[in-house]
Amino acid sequence: MAPVARLRNVVIDCPDARALARFYAAVGGGTPQDDDPEWVVLQVPGGPRLAFQPAPGYTPPEWPRADRNSQQFHLDFDAGSTWEEVEAAQERVLGLGARLLHAEDKEDFRVYADPAGHPFCLCRIEHP
Repeated sequence: MAPVARLRNVVIDCPDARALARFYAAVGGGTPQDDDPEWVVLQVPGGPRLAFQPAPGYTPPEWPRADRNSQQFHLDFDAGSTWEEVEAAQERVLGLGARLLHAEDKEDFRVYADPAGHPFCLCRIEHP
């Protein structure tokens, strides 16, 4: 069956579109295109287009709550195949303003909040 349409953007509401686009550019690469003050687009190399828009009255999600204001989506980033690579990536995202939300030694991922409060994961991916 042919698809109805092609995915164009993953759009993320936030209090400051330029600042959050710069954060994700530092995490995943790319250069934010911010010609429009109400819409910033980031083409992640080898990945999706992320778009950021200011949302008046924005309230960040509360992870891992399911009863109210819970996450509606999250982004997963391949941080490497070793825990040393994940640790190095963690130090970098924390330095960029992320907060650690969840880390278990038995799991192959760690959960963080970006500066606007959206959850995202750094994942340890075993590459063949």
